[in-house]
Amino acid sequence: MEVIAPWMNEELTLFREVAERFVNERMVPQDARWRREHCVGHEIWREAGEIGLLCTDIPAEYGGGGGDFRHESIVHEALNRRGLVGFATGVHSICAQYVNRHGTSEQKQRWLPRLARGELVGAIAMTEPGTGSDLQAIRTTARRDGQHYVINGAKTFITNGSLAGLLALVVKTDPTQRASGMSIIMVETADLPGYRVGAVLDKMGMQAQDTSLLFFEDMRVPVDCLLGGEEGKGFQQLMSDLPYERALIAVCGVAAMEGAIDETLRYVKERNAFGKPVFEFQNTKFELAEVATITRIARVFVNDCIQRVVDGSLDSSTAAMAKWWVTDMQQQVIDRCLQLHGGYGYMNETLVCRMFADARVQRIYGGTNEIMKELISRTL
Repeated sequence: MEVIAPWMNEELTLFREVAERFVNERMVPQDARWRREHCVGHEIWREAGEIGLLCTDIPAEYGGGGGDFRHESIVHEALNRRGLVGFATGVHSICAQYVNRHGTSEQKQRWLPRLARGELVGAIAMTEPGTGSDLQAIRTTARRDGQHYVINGAKTFITNGSLAGLLALVVKTDPTQRASGMSIIMVETADLPGYRVGAVLDKMGMQAQDTSLLFFEDMRVPVDCLLGGEEGKGFQQLMSDLPYERALIAVCGVAAMEGAIDETLRYVKERNAFGKPVFEFQNTKFELAEVATITRIARVFVNDCIQRVVDGSLDSSTAAMAKWWVTDMQQQVIDRCLQLHGGYGYMNETLVCRMFADARVQRIYGGTNEIMKELISRTL
């Protein structure tokens, strides 16, 4: 039985219908091709922008939907219930929020309307080949040269890497410092000398996602692209937006769990073994009862986090709890759903199989789950 969120209302219900219809009619039929091509292409981004599914929580004065985190959650739930992880609107939304929260008025006017229309696809370039969780150890540099920054370095595991028209690029404007030497420079990538996209990376899951290497070789970017206009604020800007990002990961996790259970229920009621539906076996019923209970608990927790993002009261510790626990449960629940599919659960044509492979990275990005527990322990 579906849990009706306490924050739902008539307007949000109608918005959910629009999101789910777009996902089912325009995206699901293309997913197999996207997975073969390891990219969703630009057209679907523009289509989503046209009907108001991008940047839903960005103010209308900057071209956004004028909604809040509930609207973002509805879009992400519609996508993840159907395993559509190639359309990485989460990273796009976070990129837009960096501009919205930390950008100058001119920067907001310059980039947010185009992000909302899908004319620019947003990406965040933090991780480097030699750094992971230790973000302060990045080595990509931005040296001031007159009215430009000259940027050199490389980034890896960049979601939306080949499609990105706007990068939130984390750099060292002062390489002698750690956190205080970090800045975010917004980079418009079109026809930019010194900017190069490497190969789309070969991953365990998320086959439709164009996760890429990026290279910067004496790349010149105007100084007015420094986010907020002040050097050394990058680490602070990144940290302030982490509760939003981690809540979004939890939203995607619980939606995938719900989608996997729905798909498994359909399968076990249709599939026969020993003369009766698989659903009729006690083990099947007990397994489904357990994963349904875990998922209900996760949904109630995530619904509370969504409301707290809207209220501005979601603290870093609670966001970290949601991120690690929901993504751990996501992996466990989908694994058990896969088992109930038997051999078909191991076939990539099966939604639950793809969901299982896609889920694994949820425990790594956005801060590994081990880092989440470390952060939580500091508040105890």
